[in-house]
Amino acid sequence: MDINKDIDTKKVIGSKAEGYRNFPMVPRVVFGKDSFNQLGDILLPKRKHSDAPFIFLVDEVFEGTDVAARIPVIFNDQIIFVSAEEEPKTTQVDALVQRIENDHSELPSGIVGIGGGTLLDLAKAVSIMLTNNGGSAAYQGWDLVQKPSIYHVGIPTISGTGAEVSRTTVLMGPDKKLGINSDYTTFDQVVLDPNLTQGVSKEQWFYTGMDCFIHCIESLNGTYLNAFSQSYGEKALDLCKEVYLGDLTSEESRDKLMMASWHGGMSIAYSQVGVAHAMSYGLGYLLGVKHGIGNCLVFQHLEEFYPKGVQLFNQMKEKQGIILPKSICAELSDADYDTMIEVAMGMEPLWENALGKSWRSMITPEKLKAIYQKI
Repeated sequence: MDINKDIDTKKVIGSKAEGYRNFPMVPRVVFGKDSFNQLGDILLPKRKHSDAPFIFLVDEVFEGTDVAARIPVIFNDQIIFVSAEEEPKTTQVDALVQRIENDHSELPSGIVGIGGGTLLDLAKAVSIMLTNNGGSAAYQGWDLVQKPSIYHVGIPTISGTGAEVSRTTVLMGPDKKLGINSDYTTFDQVVLDPNLTQGVSKEQWFYTGMDCFIHCIESLNGTYLNAFSQSYGEKALDLCKEVYLGDLTSEESRDKLMMASWHGGMSIAYSQVGVAHAMSYGLGYLLGVKHGIGNCLVFQHLEEFYPKGVQLFNQMKEKQGIILPKSICAELSDADYDTMIEVAMGMEPLWENALGKSWRSMITPEKLKAIYQKI
């Protein structure tokens, strides 16, 4: 497959007889160093009254730091520090919703997520579940949410996942790892402050940035590709090359990677990801492997599907001195492999984007198992 292949603009995600999908986009975004300091002014017009708080879901690594001290808490606003060590879960979403409802008699004015992809996904999911009945697991899938979410803001503190711009919130459920994909998921406001990404470890920078890179490769090589997706994907890919084949620690790289994440997320808004993401879901569901590193672990073995992309990935990995973990799947049973395969093959839109409607004739459980066994 060629990243620069000809584009058929008639192919589009979910293309049906009724026409093209009318996807939402983030309506308001502010970008710039220290733009986080504008958060209080941004939230003020959205406050319903003094008894309707803003709830700030914040990565616990910021507890006791300057970032936490700068959060514009007034009235009965609440900061909830959340661990991002594990992938976000439906049970975690439901517990947060219950806590907020128990702590406050009024529906919040809004939810603000501050952190990486885990915190952003939690913020999106909680904002949805505060207005929709039942547990969040019932909404894992495509377009199952019936009622609009409350106002919600995303503030990424690491770049790459694209969670700040996407219409999905990926959750680990009791039966599957799958997003709440909905027009109501998208943030109402995003604050992009490159200074918030200072201090991230080199390995974490690589894994989350490769999530963005793999977004681009899978989107640009997909059967859903169109001129809209291509324009964003190509720009994100160029930025990834500049960052990961250059000096990853420079101040300019923080700005570029934040923009790569934004454009990478936009590239799949009207397209879709592919093989690496589908198989990464299996790793995440069974073993709890974080999404970014899971994508890397799978992608390194996907020369058959993305030869040029894998070659470039290896160059970036070598340039940055990254050594991926090995033998992750060495001790797994046949039942474990079956579980991962079932989760991966359940991601039908991803496979259709990667290989077309006849993907099942090319992808078998045996083929997926052989790839997982290399990891």
